[in-house]
Amino acid sequence: MIELDLSAERCWPDGTDWQLLCEKAVAAGIAVAPYARLNETAATLSVSVRLAQNEEVHALNRNYRQKDKPTNILSFPMLDAVLLGSLANTDDGEVLLGDMILAYEICADEAAEKDISLSQHISHLIVHGTLHLLGFDHMEEHEAETMEAMEIKALASLGLPNPYIDI
Repeated sequence: MIELDLSAERCWPDGTDWQLLCEKAVAAGIAVAPYARLNETAATLSVSVRLAQNEEVHALNRNYRQKDKPTNILSFPMLDAVLLGSLANTDDGEVLLGDMILAYEICADEAAEKDISLSQHISHLIVHGTLHLLGFDHMEEHEAETMEAMEIKALASLGLPNPYIDI
């Protein structure tokens, strides 16, 4: 079971069930990873998502990544990826996967630039962030290709198109 702790600044638009959207995107991200069995464990998988403003994400990006600018999403894994495989056999308790934070202004601008809805873009970013929580990265080209393939598959399971195709 996924337990998603969501907090949102007032700038995030009403009319979207951000809780449900994030829960579905996290589950889809887990489902396409080698740790798909985590979705079936009796343990509670805990993920925190913060829908923030650029300023907050900018400060975190500067403090934790030494990049003095905002970014669309930051992920903070709580577990070493080496431990994730053994967690599928956990029969109770809580597994803290990690935290994600998204910057509204950047996300909204990116969605507009791509001519897609904000909710579609956020679904993609939450899947992407979930894969980071599971130990995946995109620093090397082969890592990026692996992540993109998983993202495409996860988004398809949510009925969303491939975000890497230019239309």
